[in-house]
Amino acid sequence: MRKAYRPINHTGFPRNPEFLRNSHPPSNFRSPWKPEFRPNQRLDRPPENFPHARRPNFVVLLRSGRRDFTRADVVDLIAKCKSQPESSSVFPGDHVAARLNFFQWCDALEAFVFFWEFCLNEVHGFTPELKSHVLVPSDMDELRDRLRTIFACHVKGLMEGKEVKRWREESERASKEIAHLTYSLKRPKSFGALDDLREKRKGLDSEKKLIERRIKEFQSAMECILRHLEDSKVDEDGISVFRKLKFDETSDWRRIHRMVMRERRRLEEGLPIYAYRRDILQEIHSQQIMVLVGETGSGKSTQLVQFLADSGIGASESIICTQPRKIAARSLALRVQEESSGCYEDNPIKFYPTFSSSNKFNSGIIFMTDNCLLQQYMSDDNLSGISCLIIDEAHERSLNTDLLLALIKSLLCRRVEMRLIIMSATADAKQLSDYFYGCGIFHVVGRNFPVDVRYVPSAYAGHSGPTIVASYASDVVRMATEVHRTEKEGTILAFLTSQMEVEWACEKFDALSAVALPLHGKLSPEEQLCVFQDVPLKRKVIFATNLAETSLTIPGVKYVIDPGFVKDSRYEPGSGMNVLKVCWISQSSANQRAGRAGRTEPGRCYRLYSEFDYNSMAPNQEPEIRRVHLGVAVLRILALGVKNVLDFDYVDAPSPSAIDMALRNLSQLGAIRLNNNNYELTEEGRYLVKMGVEPRLGKLILSCCQYSMVKEGLTLAAVMANASSIFCRVGNEDDKQRSDCRKVQFCHCDGDLFTLLSVYKEWEALPRERKNKWCWENSINAKSMRRCQDAIKDLESCLEYELDVVTPSYWRWDPHNSSDCDKYLKKAILSSLSENVAMYSGCLQHGYEVALTGQLVQLHPSCSLLVFSEKPSWVVFGEILSASSQYLVCVSSFDFESICTLDPPPLFDVFLMERKKLQMKMWTDLGCILLKRFCGKGNCNLFGLASRIRTACRDDRIFIEVNVDQNEIQLYASSGDMELAIAMVNEALEYEEKWLRTECLEKCLYHGSGVSSPVALFGSGAEIKHLEVENQCLSVDVCIPNISASSDKELLIFLEKNSAGCICSVHKFTNVGQDVEDKEKWGRISFLSPAAAKRATELDGEEFQGSPLKIVHSQVTSGGDKTFSFPAVKAKLCWPRRFSKGFGILKCEIKDVQLMLKDFYNLAIGGRYVRCEASRRSLDCIVINGLHKELSEAEILDVLRTATSRRILDFFLVRGDAVENPPCNVCEEALLKEISPFMPKRHPHTSSCRVQVYSPEPKDAFMRALITFDGRLHLEAAKALEQIEGKALPGCLSWQKIKCQHLFHSSLIFPFPVYRVIKEPLHKLLASFSCIKGLEWNLEMTANGSYRIKLTANATKTVAEVRRPLEELTRGKTIVHVDLSPPVFQQLLSRDGINLKNSVQQETATFILFDRHNLTLRVCGSPEKIELAEQKLIQSLLTLHESKQLKVHLRGRDLPPDLMKQVVKNFGPDLQGLKEKIPEADFTLNTRRQIIYVRGKMELKPKVEELIHEIACSSNHLVERLRTGLDCPICLCEVEDGYQLENCGHLFCRMCLVEQCESAIRNQGGFPICCTHEGCGDPILLVDLKALLSNEKLEELFRASLGAFVASSVGKYRFCPSPDCPSVYRVASPEAAGEPFVCGACYAETCTRCHLEYHPYISCERYKEFKEDPDLSLKEWCKGKEHVKTCPACGYTIEKGEGCNHIECKCGKHVCWVCLDFFGTSEDCYNHLSTIHLAII
Repeated sequence: MRKAYRPINHTGFPRNPEFLRNSHPPSNFRSPWKPEFRPNQRLDRPPENFPHARRPNFVVLLRSGRRDFTRADVVDLIAKCKSQPESSSVFPGDHVAARLNFFQWCDALEAFVFFWEFCLNEVHGFTPELKSHVLVPSDMDELRDRLRTIFACHVKGLMEGKEVKRWREESERASKEIAHLTYSLKRPKSFGALDDLREKRKGLDSEKKLIERRIKEFQSAMECILRHLEDSKVDEDGISVFRKLKFDETSDWRRIHRMVMRERRRLEEGLPIYAYRRDILQEIHSQQIMVLVGETGSGKSTQLVQFLADSGIGASESIICTQPRKIAARSLALRVQEESSGCYEDNPIKFYPTFSSSNKFNSGIIFMTDNCLLQQYMSDDNLSGISCLIIDEAHERSLNTDLLLALIKSLLCRRVEMRLIIMSATADAKQLSDYFYGCGIFHVVGRNFPVDVRYVPSAYAGHSGPTIVASYASDVVRMATEVHRTEKEGTILAFLTSQMEVEWACEKFDALSAVALPLHGKLSPEEQLCVFQDVPLKRKVIFATNLAETSLTIPGVKYVIDPGFVKDSRYEPGSGMNVLKVCWISQSSANQRAGRAGRTEPGRCYRLYSEFDYNSMAPNQEPEIRRVHLGVAVLRILALGVKNVLDFDYVDAPSPSAIDMALRNLSQLGAIRLNNNNYELTEEGRYLVKMGVEPRLGKLILSCCQYSMVKEGLTLAAVMANASSIFCRVGNEDDKQRSDCRKVQFCHCDGDLFTLLSVYKEWEALPRERKNKWCWENSINAKSMRRCQDAIKDLESCLEYELDVVTPSYWRWDPHNSSDCDKYLKKAILSSLSENVAMYSGCLQHGYEVALTGQLVQLHPSCSLLVFSEKPSWVVFGEILSASSQYLVCVSSFDFESICTLDPPPLFDVFLMERKKLQMKMWTDLGCILLKRFCGKGNCNLFGLASRIRTACRDDRIFIEVNVDQNEIQLYASSGDMELAIAMVNEALEYEEKWLRTECLEKCLYHGSGVSSPVALFGSGAEIKHLEVENQCLSVDVCIPNISASSDKELLIFLEKNSAGCICSVHKFTNVGQDVEDKEKWGRISFLSPAAAKRATELDGEEFQGSPLKIVHSQVTSGGDKTFSFPAVKAKLCWPRRFSKGFGILKCEIKDVQLMLKDFYNLAIGGRYVRCEASRRSLDCIVINGLHKELSEAEILDVLRTATSRRILDFFLVRGDAVENPPCNVCEEALLKEISPFMPKRHPHTSSCRVQVYSPEPKDAFMRALITFDGRLHLEAAKALEQIEGKALPGCLSWQKIKCQHLFHSSLIFPFPVYRVIKEPLHKLLASFSCIKGLEWNLEMTANGSYRIKLTANATKTVAEVRRPLEELTRGKTIVHVDLSPPVFQQLLSRDGINLKNSVQQETATFILFDRHNLTLRVCGSPEKIELAEQKLIQSLLTLHESKQLKVHLRGRDLPPDLMKQVVKNFGPDLQGLKEKIPEADFTLNTRRQIIYVRGKMELKPKVEELIHEIACSSNHLVERLRTGLDCPICLCEVEDGYQLENCGHLFCRMCLVEQCESAIRNQGGFPICCTHEGCGDPILLVDLKALLSNEKLEELFRASLGAFVASSVGKYRFCPSPDCPSVYRVASPEAAGEPFVCGACYAETCTRCHLEYHPYISCERYKEFKEDPDLSLKEWCKGKEHVKTCPACGYTIEKGEGCNHIECKCGKHVCWVCLDFFGTSEDCYNHLSTIHLAII
């Protein structure tokens, strides 16, 4: 008969050894048959070598918790054992490392003790285990005694072991430092240094005390274990850290060893809570409730549950620890299980992810969420099986935490044995203590070092502005850079409010010896791990959200930068909206942030706000119950039987409006109903309570269950709860754009929830090993997907156990095929979000109108509906997100019919909303300039028109959108208001079109004084609309007192209507820099005729909008005369306007008066002796009498300075009343006439100088003038000034002599961007001017930030020579390259071109100026940098042109709405398939604009369009064939660099239009220039000519048009006869007498009838005869005169006067008057007279 043995327990020892000795089974016992296998017969193990007949009596196993040991390690260890086994087996890589077989007890005992001894001495890491097949009680006693002795010796050794010694050394080091600091404090130091030393000593004191407590705690634990090992009695009433540890004959040595190792780890890690273990346990033992406050990283979450389990306090039943988040509860459970592995025998650590009625509280430690415990309370309000509750992370004050605390408060009164510990990092412990009857508060003092808090408020506080990020983000980056530059080594932690700001800061932070790292919630765990890893030779600068405030502890942080802001989400009951906005943090958060800097050593916190701001902050964060929707809380409170929710005992009571909103929402969901003025749960409400989820999500699940779509409902609820984190959009802009492209392939036409549903369905179908890679490839957050999966499993379990609903494993809904399932899901979604309904307003800018509140809100840019370019009429949304703007998020569409079937019905009038919907009216094919004029500067005209329409229609929603790129206007108004709104828009357009057609440029024919020059109105078609040669005024200046209140357009309409004229030009004054009296000036208006301008002036004084108008003729003509095309040198002139009284006053030093009187004795000035005497009024003056009245001050002063060597301070003539002077314009003409002979005539229509005579004030003694010369003509200017010096102008008296100031002025303006790059060479150049005599310069900054250099010299040549290098410096270098064609230059107008220009500027420290009209590039900077910039710019421009971006639109009227999704499906998110088909090009998809950018040659675009067209045709929507381009009507080729004409909207090549204008210039004809499109012929407007032509070309076109105008005037006008003179005059009629025309350009005088030189007193016909025969007048004169004859030698007329008959002719001959003979000399002639005629007379 075989002997049967009792099974052996896992420790290797029998439960009852006495039973096994000599025991036999009963006779009727039959053992069930079991197959016998040889032990360890596994494929991965070698067979054991021992005979079958005899098995070993004792087996020693070496177990390993790791698999990184080798076979050699095990063999060497066995070889060291003195007691060798009979046989052994080694199993590398297995949990059982070796098996040793023994037959003798003594050998097995020695081996077993040997291995334990070596294990305790840390020679190996294996755990020995003994299995005995022959059990003798005495053997077991012997083994127990041996092991007790070994373990006791080991524990005693640890009490003064290496860990304890190391900490004692740390304590001694701290003591020495404290002593050193104490000594330093006795020596004199500054107050700041003393404070620093005291703080440091305080920190060292705390550290020393913490070390000592830690050592004592460790020794106490070892003593407790030692007492158990030595069977010492323990005081049952006292507190023991290991009360549950018991030793008997079945003691588990492995457990004891694990507990000792755990204590050693605790001592080594030095968590702060470890030092207070016994104190905490004593507090918990002595009171029922305790608030435990410990900072993040103190170890409270992982250690307290173990302390309680070890000590036995509350361990009779389960110990529950709650967390706000499931992931935190799971990770804590795993961590505690890992730390306490082997320390607990029968009560393992569990984690309950969700509530289930099957959850059993039969474990020592259970982790769960506070929501799960709430659900448990709802089913068992006694919480049976729970002895101790730990509410962790109470500082977050989550909704579930507050609700749980309120419920537990009442429970504790019923269960007095239950313990409650509330743990928090920064909570208001006093408030929680008061709420729980004044319970005790225990503070765990952390190991923080002192932190130096510095307040450094920014000058730009706040977070508003038009920038990409708020100003505080820039301040954080600036401070991080400053800290890195100035502070010692240590990690910098900077707080920001959002992922976008964190990524922006990482991009902007730039330091060679530092690395910027992001930290925010959307990073993967691997990416978050980077902040914990050291970077060799570089400082870590971490930009983080408030995730780093309490959730994570980053080692090595020494510096913290705190801007004081956080992004907080808050629910507003009034609007039913979640508002996400930036707000101030609380003081507790500020302290928590500062504490991050003192974890390992003293740190510093920079607070970017003032101490006053800190004191103004709230002490603690506002609890979530006051910030979120209270639906689930109110539902649970009602489920507990509370009749009045307001009477519930809240920790912090929410507002009554929030409770009312929650009750309304629950009622709308059908979860509650009103009965006898009290709310009670409905059947659906009870289901929602059991489900324990947010009521909206529960309603969604229940509604889907009604349609037999349980799986879809659960998935929708899970993805809706995680909607914001499923799609990853992190990294730089390229990464984000790539993520957007990947998202397109999942987008569903019915909205976001359907999109998320399709994502989850596809993810779920993948094999497990493929899921993570798939998420990475599609920018999906794998963590969020797993979170959704866990939520679905929890919900499935809940439905099964609580509602008896089984979830099917299959899907009924297919995202690719439309079916009734889509309709059912839409109805289910609508029923759960019935209060979150919005209707499309009809206007894109207004977006959607929220049904309940009337808010106008846009769809979030990430919304799936935007991919399909459609705006569904009705949508539901998850919430309204309010950041910088308000957005609808988690949006899905639904059918209008579904809203009528809602039960209960909606709270808004659906049909009223439909009637209020806006309609649209569109105007197309409008000109770009017309639209800009229609909008006005800063859209002021557009806003004004929209405001007038809204007022007239009484509807603020009316909106006008102008799209300049598409040349269209869209008007949005309700159907009832549309007719009136259209009429008002049409009226505004008609006026703008009229003014565009009549717009003219006022051009002077030449540049003179600006008054006498004829003026031409150069208008559309490049025609001369009017030529004014009679100096009649065409312009008026308009002044309005209340200028800010006037309407520009209404004013123009008023003037045009009342003047019966046509306005052709408007110039509005800027009012910048004007005098006070000029502030009322509105602007200058030009008319097509002088008569209209005159009639406009007659409106002076008329009332307009309640204010009188002031209208006067303009004094200065416009049209190009106000600016100079050359560098200016200015000279000042003056002449007296008051006559001299004949005496003057000389001023000198007092001591020189008598000496000067002696010098001036008998002094003659101007031919007269003068009388000098000392002044009676002033002691330092001399009165000089007897001066000639025509002498000037300069002439007198020259004589006086010659007569004396004394210093004359001043001299002036005493003058009388002012005389009448010629008008200023006459003086200007006279001065120009004096100067013009010295100026070159290279360009007659331009002037080399300008003259301006200033109108004198009544008290002025002198007339003053300013002459501005072309700086290149300094020699000519000097000669001209020398010529007019001392002269009197025509019309002036002889004593009014001109005096030229011998100081010449000039100035140059350097715009700040130019000055910045030329600053160094400029200052070097200015320094070189110091050696130039007579030159002064001054550099100053102007009000607009530019820099001005003022030059003053005593010679025009000096000014010109000094200006030349300055001009070259500011002008820079013009880039000329053969490959830089106009299309290449046009690239600089694109965004890429602008970025390219900015990049080159930044790299080369230059400034690049692009003239878009002349298509020229200039580079300013130092010469060497200009050369580098030129090379880079040319190369980059050509490269950009070659890789020119061509656009292919995927959205349009004739394109299917899902075209972009189809393109992504066909070619992939990165368009790799398109790249394979067209490898010559690169492609980028912009999902927001739905455009494919093609980088490549122009001819590739049609290929791409053809492929896109094929995809479009395959869609169910009808599309037209994509157009490949239009032909230019001039060159008949495809339009290249197109330009659309303003008047008719036809498209041409820009160069073709320019060539048409140049042809008119060359041919001097072809006017008006019109559109050549077939059947059009509209004149090209002036705005088009300005846009097409450079200023020089426009001037040439004007001259050609002027020539054509004069030629076509049929003799009405003629040019001045002087060669190349541009002036024109009106021809006199044939009946009228000729009048003189004095040309203001060349000063020639011409007869306006015969067009010859002016001939006063002679008729034109007679003057023509004289011009044809110049001698005719002489012959007429000679007739009948005997003393007039003709020279016989030359024929010249000679006349004889009185005297002899000898006449000498001009030809040199000597003529005899009597006989007309001529001779060579006078002697021969006299001899002839004497000889022949016998007389001389």
